[in-house]
Amino acid sequence: MDIKEILKQVRDHTLSVEEADAALKSYGFDEMGYAKLDVDRKARTGFAEVIYCSGKADEHLLHIFGRLLEEQGEVLGTRASAHQYELIRREYPQVQYDPLSRILKIEKPDKALEGMIAVCTAGTADISVAEEAAQTAEFFGTKAERIYDVGVSGIHRLLSRTELIQKANCVVAVAGMEGALASVLGGLVSRPVIAVPTSVGYGANFGGMAALLTMINSCANGISVVNIDNGYGAGYIATQINRLAVKGV
Repeated sequence: MDIKEILKQVRDHTLSVEEADAALKSYGFDEMGYAKLDVDRKARTGFAEVIYCSGKADEHLLHIFGRLLEEQGEVLGTRASAHQYELIRREYPQVQYDPLSRILKIEKPDKALEGMIAVCTAGTADISVAEEAAQTAEFFGTKAERIYDVGVSGIHRLLSRTELIQKANCVVAVAGMEGALASVLGGLVSRPVIAVPTSVGYGANFGGMAALLTMINSCANGISVVNIDNGYGAGYIATQINRLAVKGV
């Protein structure tokens, strides 16, 4: 029930002032005791609330998933385990699960994808994070072109796809090891580059810290950096940029 409806019911004497006060105090979120679902988020930001599945109790995840599905007609979950998929599938057989990206989702049918972003990886070991970025963007209505295994150890592979990458409204560069891919892409394109360091690498990579520091210290312009392995964050920001480009802002 939105604010106008609450006020209308107070005017018509079908809702008491005390009841209206209680409704307004919880307006914009659904109180579940263990969670407060931000059901107003899409109206405020253009993006519905997403579930971070890892660490959630089975009962909590099941109820949150069902409530968001009821409210939104679709729902996206990140970092879901195979066990959590089976848990949700028993209640919602239409749910889809990708074990590589660990994305758990129910989407509205025939979703139109607009614009285009390019999601690039340095190596195949980075694809799990890249898929989280690409599938997040697609869930939010953005077309994602996947350009995988184009790292700087064989830079001719990247250069063979330059024309397609340059057409993208935004580029997501996913790389572990030393994280050099983002700097190279930053020097090739006129659009924003979102760098995603991954935890892929040997000991001195320090679980992605080496790639993160390389990306933060890049001499190329137009590069922003998200947290280590944060494909979801990159896909979200890429969609924001893509929407602006589609609108011609």
